[in-house]
Amino acid sequence: MFHPKVSVCILNFNTQKWLETFLPKIVASKYDNLEIVLIDNASNDNSVAFVKQYYPTIKTIVLPQNYGYAGGYNEGLKQVNAEIYVLLNSDVEVTENWILPVVEAMEKDKSIAAAQPVIKAYSDKNYFEYAGASGGFIDSLGYPFCRGRIFDVSENDLQQYPENIEVFWTSGAAMFVRAAVFHEHEGFDADFFVHMEEIDLCWRFKNAGYKLICVTDSEVYHVGGGTLAQGSDKKKYYNFRNGLIMNIKNMPGLQLLWKLPLRILLDWLAALVFIFYKDFKGMKAVFKAHWNIIYRFYFWYKKRRKTHQKVVVRNYEGIYKGSIVWQFFINKKKYYQQLFD
Repeated sequence: MFHPKVSVCILNFNTQKWLETFLPKIVASKYDNLEIVLIDNASNDNSVAFVKQYYPTIKTIVLPQNYGYAGGYNEGLKQVNAEIYVLLNSDVEVTENWILPVVEAMEKDKSIAAAQPVIKAYSDKNYFEYAGASGGFIDSLGYPFCRGRIFDVSENDLQQYPENIEVFWTSGAAMFVRAAVFHEHEGFDADFFVHMEEIDLCWRFKNAGYKLICVTDSEVYHVGGGTLAQGSDKKKYYNFRNGLIMNIKNMPGLQLLWKLPLRILLDWLAALVFIFYKDFKGMKAVFKAHWNIIYRFYFWYKKRRKTHQKVVVRNYEGIYKGSIVWQFFINKKKYYQQLFD
């Protein structure tokens, strides 16, 4: 049976230790039309030399500077020829047959723009991992969460989510995406630099009417925190800033008028929580993010106008109609299934 060409594209920045650990299983992946590509973001360690010496069949693309996650893939993928890209973090352990189930699901339905496997924690393979779990969703205010992970609570995988499901976003840690659709929508927004750029891209896919899915017959294991540590101040800054940007860019206009001020108010409440716990750097990250939005609002709004030129028929599947903040912090619902009780 003919299968479309798949390029597993690993973005690298000084991650030789992860390449040494995880490349053997990536190279051993079972798929009959496979290419593996290393896209290097101007690393200054020996990772590129290591790959060229020990894995000469892997195509290496060396970029002249560190473009971040979004820009790095945008630049690198210009030099990759495939029908389906798999954007794979360097700190991901794959399983032998992780590619074929996802590709077959995408081939059965050409309206699927992107897909992901189930992503579980490398440190404890019984648990879903933060960056994707069993598929990504957002709530009515644009807060992302996952089937199997809400905020910082990850569930034990007890096979409670056995079925493939249409989702709102797919994880950038292991993202299968149709190359033609990726380029049609001009790839990631490089101004995000890191964090939530994949959600922004998926939201743009959804606004154009495409589907996105999680395929449960495929499973990988993610270390996580390889670029910025989970609790770092930079990560907080990018999460608060980029969360607002993707709402400005993608949310329907009438909703944005009242939801954006509410999001800002909730961010201020988060800043108060940071103060309560004497996390003054976290508080600073919130207000630094808001200042960036205010100072550059017209810049971000122009992106909205460009994004909305490609809006066709919005696909709302994967949006939770309630508030995940309310359910998690007030109603104490920590698990995905509880949201629908």
